[in-house]
Amino acid sequence: MIVCITEKPNVARDIAAILGADRKENGFFEGNGYRVTWTYGHLCTLKEPHDYTEMWKRWTLVHLPMIPPKFGIKLIPVENYERQFRVISQLFAEADEIVNCGDAGQEGELIQRWVMQKAGVKCPVKRLWISSLTDQSIRDGFLHLRPSSDFDRLYYAGLSRAIGDWILGMNATRLYTLKYSSPGNVLSIGRVQTPTLALVVQRHHEIANFKPEDFWELKTLYRGATFNATSGRFKKEEEAQGALEKIRPLPLTVTSIEEKKGKEAPPRLFDLTSLQVECNKQWGWTADETLKLIQSLYEKKVTTYPRVDTTYLSDDIYPTVPGILRNMTPYAPLTASLLALPKLPKSKKVFDNSKVTDHHAIIPTGQSPERLVGNERLLYHLIARRFIAVFYPDCEFMQTTVLADAGGVGFKATGKVITSPGWRSIYQKSDETPPKKREEGEDNILPHFEKGESGPHEPSLQKKTTQPPKPYTEGTLLRAMESAGKTVDDEALREAMKENGIGRPSTRANIIETLFKRHYICRQKKNIIATQAGIDLIATINEELLKSAKLTGLWENKLRRIERGTFSAAEFIAELKEQIDKIVNEVLTDASARKIDTGQAPPPPGDSAAEVPVKPKTPRRPPVKSLEQIVCPLCGKGHLLKGHSAYGCSEFRTGCTLRLPFGEYSADLTPAKLNTLIRKNVKKIKNAP
Repeated sequence: MIVCITEKPNVARDIAAILGADRKENGFFEGNGYRVTWTYGHLCTLKEPHDYTEMWKRWTLVHLPMIPPKFGIKLIPVENYERQFRVISQLFAEADEIVNCGDAGQEGELIQRWVMQKAGVKCPVKRLWISSLTDQSIRDGFLHLRPSSDFDRLYYAGLSRAIGDWILGMNATRLYTLKYSSPGNVLSIGRVQTPTLALVVQRHHEIANFKPEDFWELKTLYRGATFNATSGRFKKEEEAQGALEKIRPLPLTVTSIEEKKGKEAPPRLFDLTSLQVECNKQWGWTADETLKLIQSLYEKKVTTYPRVDTTYLSDDIYPTVPGILRNMTPYAPLTASLLALPKLPKSKKVFDNSKVTDHHAIIPTGQSPERLVGNERLLYHLIARRFIAVFYPDCEFMQTTVLADAGGVGFKATGKVITSPGWRSIYQKSDETPPKKREEGEDNILPHFEKGESGPHEPSLQKKTTQPPKPYTEGTLLRAMESAGKTVDDEALREAMKENGIGRPSTRANIIETLFKRHYICRQKKNIIATQAGIDLIATINEELLKSAKLTGLWENKLRRIERGTFSAAEFIAELKEQIDKIVNEVLTDASARKIDTGQAPPPPGDSAAEVPVKPKTPRRPPVKSLEQIVCPLCGKGHLLKGHSAYGCSEFRTGCTLRLPFGEYSADLTPAKLNTLIRKNVKKIKNAP
């Protein structure tokens, strides 16, 4: 018996139909030697701190950093998850072979591996790896099943990411909450979440601190064409006025005319981030809305796998393209000229095996989109036309540059006329804006000029004011996350910087939504604005490691290297352990913001570590008047006692071995001074033999 496990029930239904498993049972389909079951996304998760030891249930600085000797997973305690897992476990126990049919990506690999690990799989496991859910793609995939071991590195990268998020998130959240917030409130810190918030807060400060400055531009109108002074802007009005008065009575003379042919290549195919950016720009959709819509199109078989970070296709896709175009019957007027060609053009900007890893760019599958309505139809239309456009010729244009002079002041006028629209013709009868912003002078037809001609002109000054940086939209924030905070418009440079982006295409939308949910950012129309809680949180975090987009990008680069096998998961985890240890020690020894650990309880059940927005308050030392108020730095459960020759712990009967001899911790110290000394030496005390 072969057991197939998918990520969702509807995918299981499609695969079961193709395999002939047509009998519906409780939690699976059966037939033709197959059983096809499913998860509901994540059924398992990493254990929480209190699952490792009761001591970590209580929020206390003494136990930081929390680093389990070995990380474990547990079943998420939801009734239907537990019920389905029992079904899966029974099927696995009876299986001769298992086929992992999870989403073909890092997260999909992690989801299914954890379920198999929790169920204790003993039989061989194979992997279905496909880029679309069409019937033919599924059939081909089952004819070419791959060993599960082929994807071990992908799993190690996903596991490293999850463990890294646990190490930094759990420890840093408790650390900053206990040190800097009031009891009951939580300061949420995350490996990707915090540097993303820092980008928005940084933009807030850039806008708030911006000082506008006036400047003047000198222009002149000659034969209906506007010429701009080549000297640039004037910072002082009197200088601008002087230049204007100087040239006003003098003629303008044309000194140079240059005509140059140019080409504009079609826009690249979509990866997930560029698709989210375009949808935000066109229709104001959030990144999460676009992700849900494209996932739906994938599950409806009309587009390929969406959670990708490449804009290229692999060479093996090229022979299938004519068939896809032929099946896109609603677009026949646009595809007819392509299908009439003896051979479709094959550009390195579209087909490049070196730029494709697990999946290629998002393209149509050729399946009919007739069932799509509303925003799904809009999104499909966007992807379909982009796919068609890459096979169209370049847009050709003629650019004219005219230089002129008046009284020693240089002027320039530019014109750009499209001579052959090429791929732009696809968008001519559409309300959708063609990709790429229009350049200055585009479609600006200049009159015919002759070199040396001269005549009267109409000079003028335009007063303008420098503008502050624009607030982030979801589109521009996604771009900033992708390039670790740098603004990048050039496509080639953008591709090169993806290795060091913050987060992955599949997780960035969720990170942004998490910041909204935790009230660290908010929306003002299309703009994303940092709230006071978000601004205060970033101000509280002095550790650059936790909020630097650049450093987080380097972590992401290492995760990608784990996938490629050039870096090890063990090294990545060891580095993070070392970093969180450094962060904890630096915060605990920060005398300017010292706050006694009162042993706060964790948030109430049902509240995650940062669903409670909080404004950090100025730390204040609560008075320590007795030894009973000093929490044992070793076990964290008891309080201090004073013996004949040393201080000890009230939990000595249950095994706590704390001993602070009077030679080092004087018997004459006040409780407050003793507490300060213990805090200073907490690491030494914990590491004492």
